[in-house]
Amino acid sequence: MIVYQADKKEFLRDYNDRDIEEVIHAKYRAATSRKVAQAEIRSWRESLGYVARVLSDQDIADDVGVAIEFILPQSAKRIDVILAGHADDGSRRLIVVELKQWSSVDATARDAIVLLRGSGRSDQMRIHPSYQAWSYTAFLEGFNEAVYGGGLQLHPCAYLHNYAADGVIDSPHYHPYIERAPLFLKGDEERKRLREFIKQHIRHGRGRQVLFDLESGRLRPSKALADVVGKLLKGNEEFALIDDQKEIFEAAKAACRLSNASGKPRVVIIEGGPGTGKSVVAVNLLATLREGFVVKYISKNAAPRAVYSDKLIQTPENSHLVNLFGGSGSFTEVAQDSFDVLVVDEAHRLTEKSGFYGNLGTHQVKELIDAAKCSIFFIDEDQRVTLKDVGSKAVIRDFAVARGAEIEEFSLTSQFRCAGSDGYLAWVDDVLQIRPTANNTLEDIPFDFQVFDDPAEMHAAIEAKNGNNRARVVAGYCWPWASKKNPKLMDLIIGDYERQWNLDADGSLWIVAPESVQQVGCIHTCQGLEVDYVGVIIGPDLVMDDKNLKSVPRARDRHDKTMKGFVKMSKEQPAEAARLADTIIKNTYRTLLTRGMKGCYVYATDANLVEYLRARVGPRH
Repeated sequence: MIVYQADKKEFLRDYNDRDIEEVIHAKYRAATSRKVAQAEIRSWRESLGYVARVLSDQDIADDVGVAIEFILPQSAKRIDVILAGHADDGSRRLIVVELKQWSSVDATARDAIVLLRGSGRSDQMRIHPSYQAWSYTAFLEGFNEAVYGGGLQLHPCAYLHNYAADGVIDSPHYHPYIERAPLFLKGDEERKRLREFIKQHIRHGRGRQVLFDLESGRLRPSKALADVVGKLLKGNEEFALIDDQKEIFEAAKAACRLSNASGKPRVVIIEGGPGTGKSVVAVNLLATLREGFVVKYISKNAAPRAVYSDKLIQTPENSHLVNLFGGSGSFTEVAQDSFDVLVVDEAHRLTEKSGFYGNLGTHQVKELIDAAKCSIFFIDEDQRVTLKDVGSKAVIRDFAVARGAEIEEFSLTSQFRCAGSDGYLAWVDDVLQIRPTANNTLEDIPFDFQVFDDPAEMHAAIEAKNGNNRARVVAGYCWPWASKKNPKLMDLIIGDYERQWNLDADGSLWIVAPESVQQVGCIHTCQGLEVDYVGVIIGPDLVMDDKNLKSVPRARDRHDKTMKGFVKMSKEQPAEAARLADTIIKNTYRTLLTRGMKGCYVYATDANLVEYLRARVGPRH
């Protein structure tokens, strides 16, 4: 989505004759319904003035396209400025400009990271502007068909109009990214250089049409981490880490090097909600650190490991990489510091004991911290979905302190699922009454959310979205798994709707099995993974009681292991049992409702809940 677009002549007129920041602000509010901080409005006023000066060159065609605030697909990230036009050979060109008002930074030893000194606030590690511009174009190339295969050529650059060359921001350490996205700094000569860069790539205008082609470019099927895990582990750049992903990735790498150089253990805690890229960062760390370190990727949930391993063994030269993945229950007898690094994904699913009967070891968090010089935990406490899940930041901190480890904590906040909408995630939290948020409806939230009255219609709608095997239906575990023993029986029976649970033969690979859209999956076969479209059946374990959502633990099937121990606890500690069960049930549906990159379709067995959800969706445009 482009917030503001014009040709050069119109942009200069808006800048010279109007308050350009107010023009952009009004268009941004109209396009997104989001508020804008005063600091950003001031930055528009200042930085766009420098852009106007650059474009005030008669050799830059008047009909060169100017786009301000281009929102990246499947994300809330924005490109500051895009210039559009044509080259001499007629090819369509786009220049991506990252603007910064910085005047000084300090260099760091980390890849593409600078230290921005704070004025009235703490210093911040930030990604280099050239890396940022390049990563945005790489991201765009991966999602926009007009860019990927339609002939639109992207040329990134960074313009720091307040920054005088000092040998720091432009030091050789950052040259690999400056070569990909040239850096332009303060002063007349730098402004001339930027003008020449523009004219080198865009000799002719007709830029509004090029911007139209960009904005209307069909979204490519989203790239699944599992599909490229082999290439990642061999050092290929399959996912350009964006903003806080790159900053945290480099911080975690630095922690690993420090722990192994000093001999002092370190524990890194990385918190992030659904779709923030926890697993992408985790697998990128595994790929980078396996060169020079004894490292392993760990997850309690078998589904991600199974899917990654299945993709790896399909290529003989990659099959040995399967050994880099392991479960969290295999460290009960591992000696201290056996590993240089353990990358622990889905750490919220860790349990106290290990083994089939849950009687081995002391505590999985403790065992993992003891087993490695540096342990990196990726966590979302709102995705604890069984009564045995004990992974929390507090527990990790306690065991890290007991080991004498240095602790570093970070938060991933950029959203790359649910159409990149933080608003959708906040809405889910509010709707499920997990926590109150300001997102009362889905109005103006660009995510395909639909409520159905008939589970068969909902399932059919998901099957229609499964053209690239990236749509699935999941449900709360409220129906017995009869087909496990008798494959002729149906499991989920709701009126005329009859379907089986995920086939036992598919196991943890259900979410990628070719025909599995015909069945219904559960939390165990989809947590830690994603699809383009997810259909969710909310069972009788969650109903509407007047204006409140009510969890009904006993509506879960009696073989549901996520609620194991509830009956005993409800007799001994009824209030605590009810609180924990409510948390588990709501967290389960929160997790299921956030598996979709592009859309989520929902049916609920409780008619009152259906009406509640439909009312909470609100008007859609």
